[in-house]
Amino acid sequence: MENVKKTPMYELHKKYGGKMIEFCGWALPVQYEGINAEHEAVRTNAGMFDVSHMGEVEVKGKGATDFIQNLVANDVKVLEDNQALYTHMCYPDGGTVDDLLVYKYTNDDYLLVINASNVEKDYSWMVENTKGFDVETKNISDDIAEIALQGPKAQEILQKLTDTNLDEVKFFYCKKDVNIAGANCMISRTGYTGEDGFEIYTSNDSAADVWEKIMEAGKDEGLKPAGLGCRDTLRFEVALPLYGQELDKDISPLEAGLGFFVKLDIEDDFIGKDALKKQKADGLTRKIVGFELKGKGIPRHGYDVLSNGEKIGFVTTGYQSPSTGRLVGLAMVDIAHAELGSEIEIQIRKKVVPAEVVKKRFYNKSYKK
Repeated sequence: MENVKKTPMYELHKKYGGKMIEFCGWALPVQYEGINAEHEAVRTNAGMFDVSHMGEVEVKGKGATDFIQNLVANDVKVLEDNQALYTHMCYPDGGTVDDLLVYKYTNDDYLLVINASNVEKDYSWMVENTKGFDVETKNISDDIAEIALQGPKAQEILQKLTDTNLDEVKFFYCKKDVNIAGANCMISRTGYTGEDGFEIYTSNDSAADVWEKIMEAGKDEGLKPAGLGCRDTLRFEVALPLYGQELDKDISPLEAGLGFFVKLDIEDDFIGKDALKKQKADGLTRKIVGFELKGKGIPRHGYDVLSNGEKIGFVTTGYQSPSTGRLVGLAMVDIAHAELGSEIEIQIRKKVVPAEVVKKRFYNKSYKK
């Protein structure tokens, strides 16, 4: 673990038995007790993730709203103060720069949360597109630690450590200056698991103590520390995309099946709008679908998808779903093979395994509205 960044929880991960790997330049735990056990904890009780590797960018100024509206494909202008939005930054050709969360504090004060693998690229893209807007951007990624507490008991656990009434923080809203175990935090009712929960942003100096206090508060509620491994299986089961797999510079949000978050009918222009409007008008030539294997094997990222022996696409993510036991995956396929019930094949090493196109959501989300 030399020459990699360490989060404030690094020593705690070792204390709790975390198996450390390098991920996006950071030393992070892929698992502790085991991926399936941690996955089950999040689905039934609660799990806690160190997501301090994520990037954070402040956007402030009179032109902040107009700048972000031009930058992303969703409609920022519908946001209330302290509301969050999932969206995408796109290139002019419609490909995806990144998917991100936009937190609106006020009309001239926002926080953008971006993927760890894209921090430098994203921030350069933002700065490049500030021209003509009365706005200031600041990359504060190295100053912020982030903890995700996810699962049906997340609120019960966190409520023990704060006087803030967490019932008042609605789904996809946030609250600044929340005292959690003596630390000043920003919390949001968001996550990446399909379960209720909170993302907690605090200073590097406070993060390790907050982590330990939450672990103590959750010891009787089945709280487990959780690693990157189950973070991926959890998001995959509820069809949440991962940049670099379901989204990238060559995959548009429309092709990824995320058109709900692309507002082509708003008056304002945004980067990539013309290309996405054309893509929609012309009709998609390919899209991300769900599939289920009819034989044995694990469909890994990058495996070929076939129809009658001809390549028609590739697997973006595949697992044996911990929650259902099904052998399932997501794949980019030619549009002619994207209908539910379509018969396809997955090339798994030297074996061709039959599969069927099914709904992408393999597990029903359980959010608190």
